[in-house]
Amino acid sequence: MPELDEGIVMTNNDIVSGFDDEKDESLKINLQKIDTVEGCLVLYLSGYIDTYNSNYFQKRIGKAIEGGFIRLIFHCNSLNYVSSTGIGSFTAFLKAVKTRGGDLVLLEIQPKVYEVFQLLGFSQFFNIKDSLEDSIFFFKKGSTEEQVALFPKIFACPICSKKLKAVKPGRFRCSECKTILAIDNAGQVFLG
Repeated sequence: MPELDEGIVMTNNDIVSGFDDEKDESLKINLQKIDTVEGCLVLYLSGYIDTYNSNYFQKRIGKAIEGGFIRLIFHCNSLNYVSSTGIGSFTAFLKAVKTRGGDLVLLEIQPKVYEVFQLLGFSQFFNIKDSLEDSIFFFKKGSTEEQVALFPKIFACPICSKKLKAVKPGRFRCSECKTILAIDNAGQVFLG
């Protein structure tokens, strides 16, 4: 069997069979398989998730989960809006992968999208990371194991996106927007 050249890029359908059989211009999803972690997939989301396209979103991600990807990293940097229906979709994915021994990470969430998760009380249920490296490390270490080298932790303020550094868990104030933040023992950042 011939080897793929370094320059050949895999398509979504190469990674998850039939993934691109259906398209929706309001939400683009690009896939990247992480070879160093079994069953790990990065999903680059671009656009928005609302009542009208959430069914499309759920079907695409369902295909990935059925394809054996149970460690999902949702790269949300280009995700502009998520409605409560969209958050419900993320919650369903979390439940689906947890029952299979997997987990889910939300990466680089826009402040206004994070605010919706906060307001609806869902931010505490999700692993939220600031870099792809942190996300991959989370899965390499195992989501249930104690992660030793969490602190000092560098992260972006969920309100103004200012890069901040926490040397230990606790409460502190953002140096830029003065928002009160808390960081727990697991390195998760919350408002207040």
